Amino acid sequence: MRETIHLRVNAEALTLIKAFEGFRGKAYRCPAGIWTIGYGHTSMAGPPDVRPGLRMTKGEAAAVLAKDVDAFARDVGALIRVSLNDNQFGALVSFAYNVGVGAFRKSGVLSAVNAGQMEKVPRRLNLWVKAGGRTLPGLVKRRAAEGALFATSPLAHGFAARTLITPAPSEIDEMDEARGLIDVPAGTGMLRSTTNWAAVGQFFATASALVTGAAAKFREATWDAMDFAWFLPEASATNIVIGFAAVATLVWIISERRKKAVEDDV
Repeated sequence: MRETIHLRVNAEALTLIKAFEGFRGKAYRCPAGIWTIGYGHTSMAGPPDVRPGLRMTKGEAAAVLAKDVDAFARDVGALIRVSLNDNQFGALVSFAYNVGVGAFRKSGVLSAVNAGQMEKVPRRLNLWVKAGGRTLPGLVKRRAAEGALFATSPLAHGFAARTLITPAPSEIDEMDEARGLIDVPAGTGMLRSTTNWAAVGQFFATASALVTGAAAKFREATWDAMDFAWFLPEASATNIVIGFAAVATLVWIISERRKKAVEDDV
């Protein structure tokens, strides 16, 4: 049975989470109607129960955050199948704390990690920057910070002071409104790819417009030199040749788009 990974969520990761969650000393209802306080703490995360009128200091909120993050760390660790350093693990916990463990479980970020493709992780993190179809500047900054932390050696001290781009108060408010509503990056499968289906549609639209004229010219140019199709009706031989060419072209188009999608990690 595989041992669950449970690394320490280091100070760098906690600093990152604090910066992007923002501190609220008084309980408030988030846009989803959930009572929240501190650094994004809700009753669903465990004690203290958040109720109207509840207040806490930054020190108290930091202690609650550490407890909440530790719970996320256990969930994230249960999904990891490779060895990670503290910064890599902390960046993933920050990501999961923001998008939810369920979304993390299904993400390309986790797939890249478990495949040992660590160089792809920052780019895949950068896909999770939209909510309600809009790209949020705060999410762009958070994903960039998580990617930078993931790629930074734990031996390099002072990560937060050197690289952390603190979000503006308006960006924190916007991210708070998007809590639990972050868009999952679209389509990885070939059959679900709108660009592939658009390419297919465009190809056949063009082919149908050209096939009549092309067929006549093709037959006219080749009939005298190649009398190989005498046994078929005149239209059939030409259509068979054009059909094979069409299928080969279509396969090439989809193959090239698939290759591009893999390169772009989408």
